[in-house]
Amino acid sequence: MAYYDTINLVANDTKPEINLTLKDSNTAATGLTLDPDDSATWKVIDISDPIVTVKFRALGSSTVLDTMTCIKVAPFTDGACYMPWGADTLNVSAGTYEGEISLTYTTGGILTIFDRLKFKVRADF
Repeated sequence: MAYYDTINLVANDTKPEINLTLKDSNTAATGLTLDPDDSATWKVIDISDPIVTVKFRALGSSTVLDTMTCIKVAPFTDGACYMPWGADTLNVSAGTYEGEISLTYTTGGILTIFDRLKFKVRADF
């Protein structure tokens, strides 16, 4: 399983919002040659239609602690969105957590991003 760079957080916080740019690693961006190891060559995903969510759970657990709905940023064709934290999402013990990004289309289709987000949470004072 591949992860993006670890995001450091503090328990009980509600910020920062996590900015995301969703891209398709199987399709080259216009005018570029696809390099599976270089996200700069990947085509952005048009998120005009789907609802974008992030499921949050402790690393190694199967229990989803929260699901956040991302806020899409116009123009929606550039794959930009951000994930706001729920009021109690980070009311967790210090440790490592992961997030899974999914797009749910109005047709019922679901696209889950293969790589996961990784979060390291430390206790607050």
